[in-house]
Amino acid sequence: MRAIWKGAVAFGLVNVPVRLYAATGEHEVRLHQVHREDGGRIRYRKVCSLDGEQVEWADIAKGYETEDGELVVLTDEDFDQLPLSTEREIEVLEFVPAEQVDPILLQKTYYLEPDRTAAKPYALLRGALEQTDRVAVVKVAIRQRESMAVLRVRDKVIVLQTLLWPDEVREADFPVLDDDVSVRPQELTMASSLVESLAADFDPSQYEDAYVTALEELIAAKVSSGDTQAPASPPEEEGASEGGAEVVDLLAALQRSVDKARAARGEDADEGSAGAGSGAGRSARRTASTGRGATGAAKDRGSTAASSTTKGAAKDAPAKKSAAKASPAAKAAAKKAPAKKAADAEDAAPARRKARSKAS
Repeated sequence: MRAIWKGAVAFGLVNVPVRLYAATGEHEVRLHQVHREDGGRIRYRKVCSLDGEQVEWADIAKGYETEDGELVVLTDEDFDQLPLSTEREIEVLEFVPAEQVDPILLQKTYYLEPDRTAAKPYALLRGALEQTDRVAVVKVAIRQRESMAVLRVRDKVIVLQTLLWPDEVREADFPVLDDDVSVRPQELTMASSLVESLAADFDPSQYEDAYVTALEELIAAKVSSGDTQAPASPPEEEGASEGGAEVVDLLAALQRSVDKARAARGEDADEGSAGAGSGAGRSARRTASTGRGATGAAKDRGSTAASSTTKGAAKDAPAKKSAAKASPAAKAAAKKAPAKKAADAEDAAPARRKARSKAS
């Protein structure tokens, strides 16, 4: 078992360090809700009623609605400020006769295990409860909720049983019980005889949950007959996993970050990309080669002007190369230069042809 609470029992000047363990656990066959057609799990998501957006657990607070319809929002910080004087202590208030504790008040049961150094005071409290046939009424805070409880002895273990607060027990208000009902003595005698015929010492181990047993047998029969199917795997949702946690493709996220940084510097997003940007790179190269083919004729027609332009460009090439390395903007301008030169040469070609025809 795993301890769910650690503190001490304090009665008088005696302090008994203890650990708290859940003494009971529900036995049930865990079933999921699934789609009858394909076996897909039915999911329940926390969605805001105003904007329809799914809300993460960290963004959820608790709210109290007043009688006039106003909403009071309470955060974790608000709850942390509330006083819990018994947060790490089981404070004994009084010792009362066991029969005076109405069973309707009893809630959950816990075992108290003493620290090794507290074995003697633990045995002292246990012996006092057994000898006086009383239970200790205490106050304790478990999971940030303060509760009343009683300490009693079961075998050799001190048991803590939480109690409902008195105002949490409803009154039985059934007017039909106030009516006068006559019961004949013979009927009462016959009922008492029936009770005596079924009288026995209580042994809960002789009873079992017939429904759960039958359900387990039904499931086992389906498994043995092969009446099963592989669990359906839902497609991953973009940006969210089953529990609402964000699912991020790390490689894609890094690529987007690189592209965004390059765009901010004036570079093409596809430059320097490996793998993911190769398709776009090939497309850019095809476009560039097409542009060179389209401008080839213009260069032939204006060979003189083009050659002089090329010589000038060759002289400036080292400077432009270093400038392109130093500045992304210069690199972009250098890329545009050949296309601009070709366009200028093409525009100048008609004028030169006209001049040659006049000279001839």
